[in-house]
Amino acid sequence: MTDAAQARGGAPGAAASAARPHGLPSPDGVGPEPEAPPGPGPVPLLEPRDGPPALVASVPDLDRAVAALGAGGGPVAVDAERASGFRYGHRAFLVQLRRADAGTVLIDPVACPNLTGLDEALAGAEVVLHAASQDLPCLAELGFRPRALFDTELAGRLLGFPRVGLGALVESVLGWTLEKGHAAADWSVRPLPAELLRYAALDVEVLVELRDALAARLAEQGKTEWAEQEFAAHLAAKPPGPRPDPWRRTSGIHRVHSRRGLAIVRELWQERDKIARRRDLSPGRVLSDTAIVEAARALPGSQADLADLPGFQGRGARRHASTWRRAVQRVRGQAEAELPGPALPPPDGPPPTHRWQERDPVAASRLAAVRTVVAALADEHTLPAENLLPPDVVRRLAWQPPDPPGVAEVAADLAAHGARPWQVGLTALPISRALGRLIEKAEEAGPAAEAGPAEGSGPAQAAEG
Repeated sequence: MTDAAQARGGAPGAAASAARPHGLPSPDGVGPEPEAPPGPGPVPLLEPRDGPPALVASVPDLDRAVAALGAGGGPVAVDAERASGFRYGHRAFLVQLRRADAGTVLIDPVACPNLTGLDEALAGAEVVLHAASQDLPCLAELGFRPRALFDTELAGRLLGFPRVGLGALVESVLGWTLEKGHAAADWSVRPLPAELLRYAALDVEVLVELRDALAARLAEQGKTEWAEQEFAAHLAAKPPGPRPDPWRRTSGIHRVHSRRGLAIVRELWQERDKIARRRDLSPGRVLSDTAIVEAARALPGSQADLADLPGFQGRGARRHASTWRRAVQRVRGQAEAELPGPALPPPDGPPPTHRWQERDPVAASRLAAVRTVVAALADEHTLPAENLLPPDVVRRLAWQPPDPPGVAEVAADLAAHGARPWQVGLTALPISRALGRLIEKAEEAGPAAEAGPAEGSGPAQAAEG
C-alpha cells in the first residue's frame, strides 16, 4: 500500500481476490469497500465493486440513468472511449460515468447520441476526467459540456509525478493497478464484448478517490489555485480552427526535400482523406503515412513503380491503386508555380526556433535566457517546465519582448499570450531580470567594441615587450 493510501485509511480499490461482497461502505457511497490489501505491493483492480454494469442503449434506459446520476452526490467520474485508430474522426463510442449513490453507468452514444439531458442533470456537478483535453471535444459533440472540472492527469503534472497516465497515478497514489490491455481496442464494434465493458467500468471505478488524494496533495503543496486556474482554462478553451495545410502534418514529411515531392504528399493525403471520410475509416488504414512519404521521395513514373514501394502492397492500399496512380500523375504534370513550397510560420507567431540563431542571434539569446529561467523555476516548484509556462508563450515573448522589459510589461505580455495568473506571478519578475541583464551586457559590449584596443596594447607593442 502506498503512503497516500495509508494516509487515507486504506486503498479504495479491489482486494487481490477481487472479492467485494463483505465490507464497509465504499468512500463514494456505492457498493462495499473491500478489505485492505494484505501486502505492501500494488494490487490488481479486477472487477467493478458493484459488478459489471449494463450498457445503456435506449432512450428509456438513458432517462433512468440520467435521473440516478442527477440524484447522486459529489463529483462525477467521466471517461470516453474513442476508436481513432479504426474510424474516421475522434467521436466517442462509449461514455462511462460514476457517482456516489448512483453507481457506474455505461452509455452507448451510437444508440443514444443526445446527452443534453445528462448535461442538464449534471450542470452543478464537478466532472472528474483524466486528460480532459482528449475527452472534452467528443463529449461536447454529444451535448455534454461540464461546467466544473478536475483533471487528474493535469493535477499529477502540477504535483511533479514522473508518470501521469491513469494507471501509473492509480498505482503510485492509491496502490492499485488497472488493466490497460484494451486501451487500443476497437470501441466501435457492436455488440461491445463483456470484457471491454468491464475494462471501461474500471476506468472510472476509483477516479473520484484519485481526485480526492490528488486534491489533498495540491493543497499540501500550495498548488490548489494553480490547478483551479488550469481546469477553468481547459473548460474555456475554444476548439482549434481547421489547419490551413493539414497534409503538412504527415509523419515523416521532413524527409521530403523537393517541391514536387511535397505536392505528391498533398495529393495522396487529400485523396486518402476523401476515401477515409467516405468509408468511416482511420486514414492510416487506407494508406499509411510511410507509404505517402516513400512515394514523395521516389517520384514513381509508372503504376508498377508505385506498387513496388513500401506501404502500397497491402490489401487496403491495393484497393485504391488507381486513385494513387492518378494522384501521382497529376503532380508530375503540374507546373513549377503550382507546387507547394516549404511550410511557413504562422502569420501571427515566430519562426521555428532552429532558425533563430541564423535569422536573429539576439532573439536566440533571449530564448535561451528565458528557457533557463523557466527550467530553474520548474525544478524549484517540482513540475514540468511546459506546465509552468507553455513553450509557445516562451517563444513569443523571446521573439518580440516588451520594450522596456520591466516586470509589469513582461507580466502583461505573458498574460496576452495566454499565461495563467499563477504562471505570470511566478515567472514575470525573474524573466524581466534575465532580459534586463542581456540588455546591460549588450550595452557594455557596445562601447568596448567601438573603442577598439587601448593605446600601447596592440600586437606590435606586445612584440616589442
